[in-house]
Amino acid sequence: MTRSVTPLSHGLSRRTLSATLVASALGAFLPSLGSAQTLEELKKKGEITIGLLVDFPPYGTTNAQNQPDGYDADVAKLLGKDLGLKVNLVPVTGPNRIPFLLTNKLDLLVASLAITPERAKQVQFSAPYAAATIVLFGAAKSAIKSAADLKGLRVGVARASTQDVAVTKAAPEGTEIRRFDDDASAMQALLSGQVDAIGCSVTVAAQINKRAPAGAFDVKFNLLQQAMGMAMRPNQAELLKVVNDFVARNTANGELNKLYRKWLETDLPKLS
Repeated sequence: MTRSVTPLSHGLSRRTLSATLVASALGAFLPSLGSAQTLEELKKKGEITIGLLVDFPPYGTTNAQNQPDGYDADVAKLLGKDLGLKVNLVPVTGPNRIPFLLTNKLDLLVASLAITPERAKQVQFSAPYAAATIVLFGAAKSAIKSAADLKGLRVGVARASTQDVAVTKAAPEGTEIRRFDDDASAMQALLSGQVDAIGCSVTVAAQINKRAPAGAFDVKFNLLQQAMGMAMRPNQAELLKVVNDFVARNTANGELNKLYRKWLETDLPKLS
């Protein structure tokens, strides 16, 4: 069995935890924004409340005005335009995004949510609108070539994320898995030497390489490629059809690819 250690203190984690607590407290004021159950109710309300991450660049980040930005934000805005609705963008975290949706604080999630069988038991997924490759990323000088080499090493992941699940599944007995509040905290742990490697998306890996000395870190092996879907509450067949039609149309006409190239500087992977 792998040993899981949750770090009790480091700068980024404390700040992130505080932000999470604030977001949770503010959540009490959000139900009136996100209580629509049907497309007709959304149209009547004239707006749609969409949750998205702001700590997962370039999918989710903030701009100079500290407003939500990134690929997910642009997709959410395009969806709102398509529906003729005002878009309210609400920052969420990895752990609270599904609870916020299920408690009617949001109408929809465009939050880099990987489509998994476990999550599909809780939410209703759209067709994939994005994808990300999850890798094991560590010091270039390390001899890690496969999951078997993780025994005895410290591996960081964002808690409750797809990479958390992937690393936990792949890591052999004797691996010390350290779970952090978010990708930014796991990234900082790698840069500061608190862990030997992290499970992360290729976009997070690229962010690390921008901050670290050239050649200091590299991809050790791929963990998985994940398709990401927009998420709705169960039994919203009409809204699901509308969102799937939006994804299909904007994939075919190249609009999603334009946004993907804008933020990730590569073409949108083939999704199915």
